[in-house]
Amino acid sequence: MDFLSELGLFAAKALLVVLAIVMVIGAIARARRRGPDEARGQIRVKKLDDRWKRTALAMKRALLPGRAFKALAQEEKKRDKAREKEGRVPDLARVFVVDFDGNLRASQVAALREEVSAILLAARAGDEVVVRLKSPGGLVHAYGLAASQLERLREKGLRLTVSVDQIAASGGYMMAVVADAIIAAPFAVVGSIGVVASVPNFNRWLERREIDFEQLTAGKYKRTLTLFGKNTEEGRRKFQEELEAAHALFKKHIARFRPALDLERVATGEHWYGQEALALGLVDALGTSDDYLMAARERARIYQVQWVPHRRLLDRFGGAVEGGVERAIERVMERAEESRYP
Repeated sequence: MDFLSELGLFAAKALLVVLAIVMVIGAIARARRRGPDEARGQIRVKKLDDRWKRTALAMKRALLPGRAFKALAQEEKKRDKAREKEGRVPDLARVFVVDFDGNLRASQVAALREEVSAILLAARAGDEVVVRLKSPGGLVHAYGLAASQLERLREKGLRLTVSVDQIAASGGYMMAVVADAIIAAPFAVVGSIGVVASVPNFNRWLERREIDFEQLTAGKYKRTLTLFGKNTEEGRRKFQEELEAAHALFKKHIARFRPALDLERVATGEHWYGQEALALGLVDALGTSDDYLMAARERARIYQVQWVPHRRLLDRFGGAVEGGVERAIERVMERAEESRYP
């Protein structure tokens, strides 16, 4: 009997292992069979005003006596039905809410592209897009693309509002300035209209260890500064010229959307808090995204639009190690950048 019990237990364990393997193989096969659209992701839309309505109802339920709450709920239900029956339900405009939490590479720009495209497919005259933006900045080309995605909304005639609750600096402000209106919390960090680059050099360390480093280029300025070779004054001057050129493009971008700004005053790489930014014309109003959206409920339906990527099983395993190392390096660099803003 003990032998049969152990045999049965072994068989059960073996069956579980086989089932687990079959499930993994099936998941991989399903991931491979997905079409390109299904593999990429999907748009999710949430009705924020309905969520707030449920929250308000929950608060009333907690605060009012049972009979009073029941009577209030019934009255609101009757009122809604009467409006629908008489055709008096207002055809309100829509406010689409998009969140952008930027890192060094502005990696969320891929999702932003899909969200903007989805909104443009459904938008109509009178609609508005509110971007809740948080970013200390990063790579110029990455944030330039993110700003271009927001510009697509303005080109189609949609009102664009950017709300900054915490920070929109450097590349983050490059995005924000595209908006028709920028709202900032009183202590949100805004500005940092400048360009910075840091390049460590290990040449002396290599020389002390008698390690030669060779780098071949075609093109006089293919490499100006290098990590391992000996840098020259000519290379430094050229690198500085490239930074100045990028800064000039940044200022031109700012001037295009905010021609009244005194660029000599604000394009120095400095940053300001919301109250100071308002006085300088970097933002248009003080407030939080919560206040703005709650007030918008009176005139519009509020929808949150989010692109949710589908990650295949193989991508999850393959990208875990690589992505973990990259994120760790990026996070160190981002914290160093964020430390500039007390």
